[in-house]
Amino acid sequence: MQQVHKDGTRLHTAEASCVDSGVRVTFVRRIFLFSFSDLLSAEDLRQLVEITGCAGRIRSPQCNTTPNLNRYRTATSVCNNLRNPRLGASNTPFARWLPSEYDDGISLPKGEKNRTINSFLLPLVRQVSNNILSTTDAGVVSDREFTHMVTLFGQWNDHDLSFTPFSPSIRSFSNGVNCDESCERTEPCIPIPIPPGDPRLPSGPDSCIPSFRSAPTCGTGFSAYNFGGEPNAREQINALTAFLDLGQVYGSEEQLALNLRNLTNDLGLMKVNEEFRDSGRELLPFHPLQVQMCATRRRVTNDTNAREVPCFIAGDVRVDENIALTSIHTLFLREHNRLARALKALNPHWSSETLYQEARKIMGAYTQVFVFRDYLPHIVGNDAMRRFLGRYPGYNANVDPSIANVFATAAYRFAHLAIQPVLSRLDGNFREHPQFPSVPLFKAFFTPWRIVFEGGIDPLLRGLIGRPAKLNTQDHMMVDALRERLFQFVQHLALDLGSLNMERGRDHGLPGYNAWRKFCGLSQPRNQAELGRVLNNNNLAQRLLQLYGTPDNIDVWLGGVAEPFVQGGRVGPLFACLIANQFRRVRQGDRLWYENPGVFTPRQRSALSNARLARIICDNTGITSVPGDVFSVTSNRNRLVRCNNIPREKNLSVKKDCHKHININVSFK
Repeated sequence: MQQVHKDGTRLHTAEASCVDSGVRVTFVRRIFLFSFSDLLSAEDLRQLVEITGCAGRIRSPQCNTTPNLNRYRTATSVCNNLRNPRLGASNTPFARWLPSEYDDGISLPKGEKNRTINSFLLPLVRQVSNNILSTTDAGVVSDREFTHMVTLFGQWNDHDLSFTPFSPSIRSFSNGVNCDESCERTEPCIPIPIPPGDPRLPSGPDSCIPSFRSAPTCGTGFSAYNFGGEPNAREQINALTAFLDLGQVYGSEEQLALNLRNLTNDLGLMKVNEEFRDSGRELLPFHPLQVQMCATRRRVTNDTNAREVPCFIAGDVRVDENIALTSIHTLFLREHNRLARALKALNPHWSSETLYQEARKIMGAYTQVFVFRDYLPHIVGNDAMRRFLGRYPGYNANVDPSIANVFATAAYRFAHLAIQPVLSRLDGNFREHPQFPSVPLFKAFFTPWRIVFEGGIDPLLRGLIGRPAKLNTQDHMMVDALRERLFQFVQHLALDLGSLNMERGRDHGLPGYNAWRKFCGLSQPRNQAELGRVLNNNNLAQRLLQLYGTPDNIDVWLGGVAEPFVQGGRVGPLFACLIANQFRRVRQGDRLWYENPGVFTPRQRSALSNARLARIICDNTGITSVPGDVFSVTSNRNRLVRCNNIPREKNLSVKKDCHKHININVSFK
């Protein structure tokens, strides 16, 4: 902000924030006829950069001092690209495929000033949610082709690629208002207003859904921090690496990665729970800080004597978000430890570091295979797979793999409309579990105690592979568990995921629906008739334009999920383009992609190409039968198969350079 001082100088107040340190600094400067930086010595400027925590973004990493750089990934993925070491690394800005559209051109969320955009006011996001997204559990349509594993695997994969940290403070910088408790709109609080006649919440100035802004990247979001005085539009931070490297298992920060490892022996293992087991099998470790966000057992069950357990910890902070996601985390933790033990048995002289890194390397290849071969074709369809994601073209150091803001904030949130209102728990015959029945989704958020005390992960995994996903239809979009009861037992007010998605897009200054249609080479509907043809639904087009006035203003997330599916996929043409484009960049811009020559041998790549998620489930649980393709519903073409009939891909030759070549054959599963 700017004020003219009585002596004629201009007084600027600026705020700087950096996620690395969590420190927010507010400083004041006076501008005469020279730059602020002219007032400071080089040492002053250096200290200012250090104080704000932004030094890490300015210093160039020394890649030539990093050991085994051509063999293993760093935890942060710094130095994946040797020419530009921060490309794709954690705690770097999201990419912008189109320029941001903030209300002031720099930082204010889109629609913040209540001004017209393209001659129309943006509608309240909660009103859009009520009018377009609402459905009832009775109206849910189940997918006839794909299992609920597709939905949860998508969430799992999303947590490998992007996480947008909130502002380091959830209190107003100007008056100390708590964003979680107040409806006052003051940075960083962006409460979601309640429209008149809301079915759940009263409208008025004291009624809102709490929300707060995403943290800005160092040096963005206001002209004053840019020493030259030029506008520097706000950019958000991706706290994760842009690569398919299973960061949600291993962590995307060096210290977290180290803390997740078992360093008490030389086996290269990940830490596991020291208090509880799952029928003798490993569980995730509890959070060392005894985080109480998950202590909801008494509140959910009304059992005052129920024993509480803390949150689990993993490479991604969202591990406890729902118990189906937690079960997949647990599965891959066990697979790492299984692989490390197998490698140790075959190479007893290997160090703990070598065992850990080799198991991690194989695990990273797993996820690359599963995502590209098994998952993405179900989502973007065959046409997008051919156009964007055909045969591996090789590594290109000029390709920026960074996750795009529109991908993280809109396109890859399509699966919020494909989650069932219930998480199924099934017995060994794939029927409703008699002791631990299926759980309503709203009772499955942040409840790690259900894993510990209610049958472990096997019933949940059977539910994911044995029951269908929800089908996103234009008449039945988002279930009440997400729209009206999100985090009901851990928030003082249940949230609305649809409203949060649209508000986040405005917070990030994402352009509207037609801008992204143009980016993808698609038509840009200008009126109800044209929008009706794009959506193949005149009624939906009419309802959208009653809210937005013009297709240009439709929030990109909503426009994307409203489109009819592409052939063979589960998103429309816009999201098929954006998702496929992102994964093309992630693959081609990854120097350590499993198909890049020199990362694995041809023999190893052949073994990896035959890996199956079904085999990982069999090897790390008590489940004895699985469908051959866990992403497709069981049918005459995809029958349940006994685990001992699912082949193990043998002869994964791991070649090490330890004064001599050592070849080992790992039973690769």
